[in-house]
Amino acid sequence: MAEFPNADALCAAAKQAREHGYTHAEAYSPFFIEGLDETLGSGPSLVAPATLAGGLLGGAGTYFLQWYAAVVDYPINVGGRPLHSWPAFIPATFEITILGAALAAVLTMLIQNGLPRLHHPLFEVEEFELASRNRFFLCLPARDPVFAPGPARALLEGLQPMLLREVPA
Repeated sequence: MAEFPNADALCAAAKQAREHGYTHAEAYSPFFIEGLDETLGSGPSLVAPATLAGGLLGGAGTYFLQWYAAVVDYPINVGGRPLHSWPAFIPATFEITILGAALAAVLTMLIQNGLPRLHHPLFEVEEFELASRNRFFLCLPARDPVFAPGPARALLEGLQPMLLREVPA
């Protein structure tokens, strides 16, 4: 793991790692850096499609449940209205659509980020706490197909980091 003083140095390091074939490199910074996810080769986020699916399933499921209860399972004539009186179904359908979308978004975000993870090997590196304040880190994990300890260390040293640490497994 290498520590860098600013976002530009981290982006340059991530680009070098990608050019050397590292596909699982991880970058940590105190704020979002435009273009870093593309540089690292991150795939598209699944949050938006999951949110849409959660909203559609929640809304359709709620509407169907109300329709089934009012028309098929337990039809009651209330004030001469038709059994399928759709305006009465709208408030609950809307609320559950929003709830389904929100739950799907949060769950997808947690799964895609690998959370909750109570312990990560990076937490053993004392300087890593600065990643949430003012430092930028690039980590080349051992699970990367092209990872070898010697060449990985040489690559990181060539990027002139402020600090270079081996992360315990």
